[in-house]
Amino acid sequence: YEGKCVFCRIARREEPGTALLPCEDEDLVCFRDIKPGAPHHYLVVPVKHMGNCKTLKKEHIPLVKRMMEVGKAVLQKNNFSDLNDVRMGFHCPPFCSIAHLHLHVLAPASQLGFFSRLYYRINSYWFIT
Repeated sequence: YEGKCVFCRIARREEPGTALLPCEDEDLVCFRDIKPGAPHHYLVVPVKHMGNCKTLKKEHIPLVKRMMEVGKAVLQKNNFSDLNDVRMGFHCPPFCSIAHLHLHVLAPASQLGFFSRLYYRINSYWFIT
């Protein structure tokens, strides 16, 4: 737990302005992005503080897979079923504003606006899927 990290505070339910979405993984939380890039834009965040995506190692593969499964489940619970029209990924430093690992889940990807298509561009220098 990092007291200055906003995502740590959200995960510990210390940020009353951020509603957590139902998540069936006790090690992860999910909530809406405050600057949505798509009609459905959620962040899936580990409860335990972790650095950005550059700190991920081979042993974190199961965690990333669980984060993706939570993202898909939240989309389905919010009546979005076309899982072929979804973009998920991480911003790379220095393009991530919060230094706590968080997976962006955006849908429908086909409805991303001009700037969102740039900002969440597949496997770009700043966003990895």
